[in-house]
Amino acid sequence: MSKQQIDVSDLACERDERELFSAVSFCLQPGEVLQVAGPNGAGKTSLLRILAGLMPATAGDVHYAGASVLRGRGREQWRRNLLYIGHAPAVKAVLSAEENLSWLCALNHPVNREAIWQALAQVGLRGFEDVPCRQLSAGQQRRVALARLYLPGPPVWILDEPFTALDQAGVLALEQHVMAFAAAGGTVLLTTHHSLAHLPGVRRLVLGRAA
Repeated sequence: MSKQQIDVSDLACERDERELFSAVSFCLQPGEVLQVAGPNGAGKTSLLRILAGLMPATAGDVHYAGASVLRGRGREQWRRNLLYIGHAPAVKAVLSAEENLSWLCALNHPVNREAIWQALAQVGLRGFEDVPCRQLSAGQQRRVALARLYLPGPPVWILDEPFTALDQAGVLALEQHVMAFAAAGGTVLLTTHHSLAHLPGVRRLVLGRAA
């Protein structure tokens, strides 16, 4: 068993007294990419939020490196090793792109200004480093959030619809970066309506129907 293996066992979720999914189980090793798919309302975002520790599961558990991350001693280790980017950009409108990234990284993985500027350049935001995010378009704000993927950080990514509001060139660049991260030993769980069938080795977990 890998020291960074993720084991999800019999996970279930209810919202508003309605069961979204149950008995969800899978195992992820470093170097793997898992796409969570399914129709709207199947619980894709809820599953990612449970894994990120942002909402409780109705049943089941998640283990990382052999320790429970939902109910046990592995919670802090999991949080330190996890980067979660939700469907919303989650950037502060009054802060600049650079200030947002510095603030988002400060808690667990502080980075210097040069690294932040390089990351913003990677997502096509060279020259926007000092621009308040309220002046950026929805796509540009999304790229500010995604710039975190180009900074030194945790070995596990959980990404909810990361391709939203990106143009074709941005989608291609992010696909390549996700695959390069996995090839270097990172682990990725993501939801997307964008097809990843052309990418080698991407696994799929389909909610809303029998596996």
